[in-house]
Amino acid sequence: MRPLSVALLLPTLTLLGCTGAAQPREEAGTERLALLTWSEQMDVRDQWLVKRHEMLLPMMRRHDIDMWIVVNEEFHDDPLTEYVAPARPYTGRRDIFVFVDAGEQGLRRVAATGYWEENVARFFESPVDPAPAEEVLRGLWEEYRPEAIGLGTGGRRGMTRSLTHDSWGFLADAMGPEARTRFVSAEPLIVEYLATRIPEEFEHYERLVALTEDITRRALSSEVIRPGTTTVADVRRFMYDAMWDAGVTTWFQPDLRVQRRGMEQVGSRGFLAIAPEGTVLEPGDLVHVDFGISYMGLDSDWQKMAYLLLPGETEAPAGLVDALANTHALQDALMLRASRPGRTVGEVYAMTMADMDERGITAQVYSHPLGNHGHGLGPSIDFRSSGNGEAAAQVLVEGAYISIELNTRTPVPEWEGQEVFIMQEDPAHLTADGWRFFRPRQDALYLVGSP
Repeated sequence: MRPLSVALLLPTLTLLGCTGAAQPREEAGTERLALLTWSEQMDVRDQWLVKRHEMLLPMMRRHDIDMWIVVNEEFHDDPLTEYVAPARPYTGRRDIFVFVDAGEQGLRRVAATGYWEENVARFFESPVDPAPAEEVLRGLWEEYRPEAIGLGTGGRRGMTRSLTHDSWGFLADAMGPEARTRFVSAEPLIVEYLATRIPEEFEHYERLVALTEDITRRALSSEVIRPGTTTVADVRRFMYDAMWDAGVTTWFQPDLRVQRRGMEQVGSRGFLAIAPEGTVLEPGDLVHVDFGISYMGLDSDWQKMAYLLLPGETEAPAGLVDALANTHALQDALMLRASRPGRTVGEVYAMTMADMDERGITAQVYSHPLGNHGHGLGPSIDFRSSGNGEAAAQVLVEGAYISIELNTRTPVPEWEGQEVFIMQEDPAHLTADGWRFFRPRQDALYLVGSP
């Protein structure tokens, strides 16, 4: 693990509100952004964990979960572990974290691990000489006889169905046949727990998004791209190395898509297909990148576009500028007019698409929650779930984070009417007046080859 003390020169981190249209980028100055070292991160995340544990008992009671068990297997970490226990490496053969609704005594937290670790003991009952996990689990069952024992099974997403078959069998054997009949899916609890953002995360998420923007801007610039020579693989390698230099990681590989005049559109599952790594970026290309980084147990997700100037050009063709304006109109409709706390995502989606129909803009929306995971849990404003009664009925909650991910498709006169996709993705947070970007949106195509 590389230290995270690398200092980066980034644009000012002033959070600009959106009033009317989303705000343009401002370059009023720079400030040196120093990311936290790993030990500093652990200290801050421990403070977050105190607050998260304080919120847990009411959540368990809302979802009728009397006991919640998370099992971490050595070298096969459960995705929940770093959010329910101190964010440190766990290399015990099988570490078990149990949360019990102890009635008037409140929330009881017990760690059944094969070793003693001081920081775990700050948050859990964890004796210096640990008892066997089977004994601990059987004792908790006998003492509380919970009606519902929540496990990471049966969920629709990876973090809600992460319990392994062998771990399930271990719990069943340790707690006995009667307890096994009380095993239920903890999916609703896990969703609320991971979808709930706390105010203390905000400033660190701002830094995360600012770093994402910085690496993306550099990748889609003349610092990296030499039209006619640079390949998609070259850009991707730069982004990987920039993350290494900054001491952060990613939760998915950077993807690039390339559109050019006269080029047949290649689709993949309803979207413009990812460009092969051997693709050479040529003058006149419209290049798109999809990129996100991980820091402090939080993920970003970010899409931006660049135009590679043809010889003699100093700006992008007017048709491409108009195409970007259509995507701006879609962002404004979704973020500022349709979205409000308390509205269902189905209502927001319908209002947004009605706005686009009225304007004659061909649009697609596939926005999803952000936070602890890049494809987070919680309400999604997404064409794929807009007709699903249960998913469409989910309600927007003030303070939530989202990836405003969408595109418009516009005929470009300079490309003989060829349709161009303008895809954008920006992290945002929900206020009483709609979504607000963490960083100002892309107000113009990045230009490569500009003097």
